[in-house]
Amino acid sequence: MNIRFLDTWRGRRHGGDEGSSTGAAAREQEGITELLSECELLRVRAMRLGLRLDDSPGSLSALDQLTPEWRQDPEELPWFGNDAGLYLGSVIVRTVPGAIWHIWPTGHPVVRLVSGREIQVVQAGLDWAASGVPELAQVYAEAAEA
Repeated sequence: MNIRFLDTWRGRRHGGDEGSSTGAAAREQEGITELLSECELLRVRAMRLGLRLDDSPGSLSALDQLTPEWRQDPEELPWFGNDAGLYLGSVIVRTVPGAIWHIWPTGHPVVRLVSGREIQVVQAGLDWAASGVPELAQVYAEAAEA
């Protein structure tokens, strides 16, 4: 499997030529966004419920309005919440100027805003899936204001 940002990351870790650091960083961000935005479980479930996820802020509001059927399955709930958080992060990264994915050394993805604030989108998605709070659209609105 060819994942561009991993090739860039591996090259840097092992002393490879980075080329243009700005270009490499942009390609890395594109690869991370592409990978983390898959959210297959969330997309399939939403499609079954008649909701097409188009990576827009409006789709977050639509997700907030869904009947939380996923809460009936304790095995699916964390996976669904994880996907919801990654989808939230993908929408923020694609629509809030300067927002980027940042991967902590532990492998935990967060969204970093221009201000330097980091949003733990996966945790927000898990909380939303379990209880409905915080609403995904609200987390997005706060990120867009920052």
